This record gives sequence, structure tokens and C-alpha cells, in this order.
Amino acid sequence: MSQILNANRIKISNQIKQHKLVAILRLKQQSDVAPLINCLVNAGINALEITSNTPGFEQEIAKARAAYKNTLIGAGTIINTALAQQAIDAGAQFIVTPNTNQAVVELAHRHGLPVLMGALTPTDVANAIEYNADIIKVFPAGSMGVNYFKALTGPFSDVPLMPVGGINLDNLTHWFAAGACAVAVSSDFSKPVNNKQQYDTLSKLVCKYLSAVAHLTN
Repeated sequence: MSQILNANRIKISNQIKQHKLVAILRLKQQSDVAPLINCLVNAGINALEITSNTPGFEQEIAKARAAYKNTLIGAGTIINTALAQQAIDAGAQFIVTPNTNQAVVELAHRHGLPVLMGALTPTDVANAIEYNADIIKVFPAGSMGVNYFKALTGPFSDVPLMPVGGINLDNLTHWFAAGACAVAVSSDFSKPVNNKQQYDTLSKLVCKYLSAVAHLTN
């Protein structure tokens, strides 16, 4: 059983690194979640996280899992095991934290889920590695800058580092050039989609991100 769980965890981690782009959904109204997910998925997003401070995040994870079988649906802003358990019960396929928490990793791994664990300092990164985090989420990356992130890749050259915070179209390629295994984007994607104009605008923006990511592998 443990081998199956580990295989699932590794498979999802590899898919995230293959997709290279995770959309973060942090919204104030629960009713805005489903239309936004519909827009993002139809535009080509393959992995997204719904943050725990989005109202009804558990229900929205469950609904998204049922509606989008080929999209990875994760839970973000999981700062403790109580929230992690809620996310697991809702059907989240991966767990994302802003902080470094060993208990969250242990719980998620018991259920075969990878953890994208928040870390900022070299000590945080080393702790996250010690806790067996699957991907290290360097956060808030934008506040520290690309050069800081690149400096972390020196001592942690074999570690999958994913910058989060301040990632946008203007600097996307710089993060990958600095060694990012993937990135997560919030501000450009966490927007209500209440009419066709908003839907079309966001769809076009997603296409620009996906095009930029595709060129990294060409």
C-alpha cells in the first residue's frame, strides 16, 4: 500500500514539474470559484490550487475534482494539519503551504499526496528537505528577487525549487533561467470571471503564460 501511495505522490510531483505552471485561486466570494476554474481549465491550465482562505474551499475542491478529471486540483495556504485534513477529505491532489511544517508533510504523505512546502531562508529550505517535502516553494520570492532565488540554487542545486509571489509575464522566464522547476501565479489568475469580456481577457492572458512556458522547452 505504501508503495502505491509513494508512486502516486511522485507521479503528481512530476506532473507539476512537467506542467511548470500552477494557478493559485484566492477569492473573496465562493460563487466566483467555479466560473474562474472553468475559464482557467478551458484556457489550458493543467494544475491549480484553491487556497484555504477562499470561502468554501473544501466544497470547491470537491466540485472541481468531479468536474475536471484531467486537471490537478490542489489546496493552498495549508498552514497546519487541521487544514491539511480538510483538504485531504475534500479530495485535494496536492498540498501547498506558505510555511515549513513537518506534521503537514507526514499527514499528506500518509495519503499519498505531495507537499509543495513554503520556505524562504536557507535554514527553511534545509528543514523542508529534512521533512521530505516534495517541492520547495520559495515564498515570498518576488519580495526577495530573482538573484536571491538563484543564490539558493547554489547550495541546493539538486532540490526542486518553485518560486511563488510576484511572478508575472514580464519576469517569468527569469525565474526559470535562475533554476525554477515550476512557478505558481496568483495575482493575474485570481480574478472573478462574471461576463464574456472578463472570460476572454483572462483566457488570452493564460494563453500568453502557456506560450511563454512552452518556449522554455523548445
